[in-house]
Amino acid sequence: MISGLYAITPEQPDTERLLQQVRAALAGGAAAVQYRSKSGDVALLHEQASELLTLCHAFDVSLIVNDSLRLADLTGADGVHLGREDGSLRQARIVLGAEKTIGVSCYNDLELALAAEAGGADYVAFGSFFPSVTKPGAVPASLELLREARRLLHVPIVAIGGITVENAPALIEAGANAIAVISGLFDAPDIELAARQYSQLFSRPASPGRWLH
Repeated sequence: MISGLYAITPEQPDTERLLQQVRAALAGGAAAVQYRSKSGDVALLHEQASELLTLCHAFDVSLIVNDSLRLADLTGADGVHLGREDGSLRQARIVLGAEKTIGVSCYNDLELALAAEAGGADYVAFGSFFPSVTKPGAVPASLELLREARRLLHVPIVAIGGITVENAPALIEAGANAIAVISGLFDAPDIELAARQYSQLFSRPASPGRWLH
């Protein structure tokens, strides 16, 4: 189950540096890692995904591959995250099998999330909740959407987009099971410390009724 800090990798052509960054995030408590790269270098993608998978498993953490069902399948990753243009959920389930994790980006569309849940998605992601340097043109999502999604959905909900240690508590309070972070984590001067600060937000006492549907 996806919950806690969901670390999404930055664009990093240096594999050794990428591994150092992700190792620090894992040491700080990242509960899941998504490999996200827009590189067209197939060999590099395969190398980085494979190396990250080994690293994540050393910490007993899942590695999810963003966008590419083929790369997830070839490397034996723990799952795939699908956006609007990344193929069908049904096809991903056929290729990866019942045990792998499949997440679906739902942007600010609750109906899309309900359809993804009905289609067998293991989690859904909404965002961008705050302005994002990674995706400056992303559609905005609201806390009200998150609250309504929490009321109607039974799969874990991931919040993404411009998340900081300061604004993350509002998302968790509204019903996010996990927060997906790129810049706020990997641009931090101390990645391990930042990961620990994000992770500790999930151990705070919940407000009354937070998880009630």
